[in-house]
Amino acid sequence: MIGGGAWGTAIAQMLCREGQAVILWCLEAEVADAINSTHENTVFLPGVPLKPALRATTSVADLYDQDALFAVAPAQHTRTTLAALKGHISPGTPVVLCSKGIELATGKFMTEVLADELPEASPAVMSGPSFAIDVAKGLPTAVTLAVKDESIGDELIAAISTPTFRPYLASDLLGAEIGGAVKNVLAIACGITLGKGLGRSAHAALIARGSAEMTRLALALGAERETMAGLSGLGDLVLTCSSETSRNMSCGLALGRGETLDSIMAARNAVTEGVATAPVLRRLARQKGVDMPICDAVAAIIEGEISVDEAITTLLMRPNRAESVLV
Repeated sequence: MIGGGAWGTAIAQMLCREGQAVILWCLEAEVADAINSTHENTVFLPGVPLKPALRATTSVADLYDQDALFAVAPAQHTRTTLAALKGHISPGTPVVLCSKGIELATGKFMTEVLADELPEASPAVMSGPSFAIDVAKGLPTAVTLAVKDESIGDELIAAISTPTFRPYLASDLLGAEIGGAVKNVLAIACGITLGKGLGRSAHAALIARGSAEMTRLALALGAERETMAGLSGLGDLVLTCSSETSRNMSCGLALGRGETLDSIMAARNAVTEGVATAPVLRRLARQKGVDMPICDAVAAIIEGEISVDEAITTLLMRPNRAESVLV
């Protein structure tokens, strides 16, 4: 497991069972020490007792030659963490990408980053409506596991399935990635809507029209429409846009209430992926000629180009159109 944040810790906890050794690589020594000594991630997942068999490390060498790797480092740091494994994984080793974002410097999705750094790996994407705290506590959760090699997918399903964690096998890796990245940006928009007191009707409309934006981009990039209606699309969108537990939605709530982005980010020790994703998502949509007005507005707010009030006015003044994911 690459990444000792809340989500990486939760997945490691879920995977840790009899006959299955799990190693959790942490960037911060204090996180690894706490997991090994007190069986708790006191920094990123406090209050959740972890299984004593879970072992944490700060040495990348401990990840060499493992049967499978789960990459859970933030999207903007995934390339660096994967690069550290060059020459140390066997051809065909499954690397399950769990980060939800687009690389800011290159505009690449995580599968493309993996292909750059570890072309010998067998790529997979795990995404869906799954809060770390729920998974760590063993609450019922279902996700999409998109895998290129179906036989490897079957092995992974057997390794990660539990009575309360249900992965659904799929083959559309790009679609799963698009859903995970775009929903974080839309969650910021939904948070702004509620933070400004615009009501639940506006909130629901944003989710629906945001889903249309997500689907338009997916189709333009060659992903499958059905993926956007599944767990890694609509499922993750609804969860992330409907709960203050979501770091992205809570960021939007704070923006809607008048806080500055700098002050919001300074108060956090966990990554808010949608903040980095919004500008690169806007660039990607424009390159592909895809209309994504909600995501565009969020990017403009993040980049300091317009205020929250100006963004809302711009969206409300859009021309009336027929309802379709294509317009």
